[in-house]
Amino acid sequence: MTTDPQVSGTTGPHVSIVETEDAVERRAREAYFTASQGQLIWARFRKNRSAMIAGIVLLTLILMGVFAPFLSPYDPTIAGRNADYTNGAPQIPRFCDEAGCSARPFIYGVKRERSLATNFRWVTSVDTEDRRYVQFFVEGDHYKLFGMTFTTKLFGVDEGFIHLFGTDDTGKDIFSRTLHAIYTSLAVGTLGVLISFVLALVIGGVAGYFGGVIDGFLQMITDAVRTVPAIPLFMAIAAFLPPEMSSEQRFFFISIILGLIGWPTLARRVRTHLLVERNQEYVLAAKLSGAGPSHVIRKHLLPSFTSYIIVDLVISFPYMVLSETALSFIGLGLKDPVNSLGVMLQNTTSADVLLNYQWYFIPVLFFIALVMAFVFVGDGLRDAADPYGSTKK
Repeated sequence: MTTDPQVSGTTGPHVSIVETEDAVERRAREAYFTASQGQLIWARFRKNRSAMIAGIVLLTLILMGVFAPFLSPYDPTIAGRNADYTNGAPQIPRFCDEAGCSARPFIYGVKRERSLATNFRWVTSVDTEDRRYVQFFVEGDHYKLFGMTFTTKLFGVDEGFIHLFGTDDTGKDIFSRTLHAIYTSLAVGTLGVLISFVLALVIGGVAGYFGGVIDGFLQMITDAVRTVPAIPLFMAIAAFLPPEMSSEQRFFFISIILGLIGWPTLARRVRTHLLVERNQEYVLAAKLSGAGPSHVIRKHLLPSFTSYIIVDLVISFPYMVLSETALSFIGLGLKDPVNSLGVMLQNTTSADVLLNYQWYFIPVLFFIALVMAFVFVGDGLRDAADPYGSTKK
């Protein structure tokens, strides 16, 4: 008896079985109802294309800031300046010019000479006959990364300097300063968010759990902090700061102040949630079991809306970065030699820069990208963490 090859059987170890659409849909439903809260948030977040793109941009910027000492070719402080190329235009690597093409990217060297047209003052010009080839993993200045000392840089040139974003009026490399500025602004934002996060959980948790007189007293403090204007506060503080304060001390001082005035919003959200959840059955069961207030708040109430706390932290980051940038921009925050986005924006306020040195605005693009990435990621996480939000199937 022969078997028709066009007839598919339903038994046998070597017979492929086509899974029906009903089985696939049933499996998807089972995975949905058995998934954890984190898996559900990630599944909803992945469907938001703008949030995913912003997440990639944000992760790239964070990595650029963390590995800034390795990615930047030179020291961003005055020690790494190029005195022969002040206010220099960006040097874009190229492969071809009028003399021919090269398999390796190269830039042109610069030369300084005195000119009769400028009353024998030094004039910097590009020497198109001087090719300087780009090299990767070159040895440079000592730097520390994750507590270890290194000398290897990602790229450099065989002779002289390379300035992808140009230089400022002192000859410091703007590319190196931008990468270190991203790290500084993120560090200030992180420290400020952590301080505000702890204060918000403690004050909001106590107010929401106990209620009554304690809640009223803590809400008076919360409202008082919310009404304090940030700019006049920093102007008053700046007037009393000693001029001999180091850059590191100023850095931590600014971070602490930002954290101390940034907690009321999250504290109110924590309080509102605990006022609703404190009378639920699982909370009453924990109390009857002998659990104290701190245990109930830490182990039962706060974990019930962990996703919202994470979302609020992400959304708070751009406001911390904006605050640091604004304060440094008006001269009340960080100052040279610290490299932050606000410090670098100070150099763009003159008309001379706007007319002649447009590359000073390159860090502004990174600042906009950083803030917008945080905003889109925060919005995406907020929508993904909403259990009542509509999802597209």
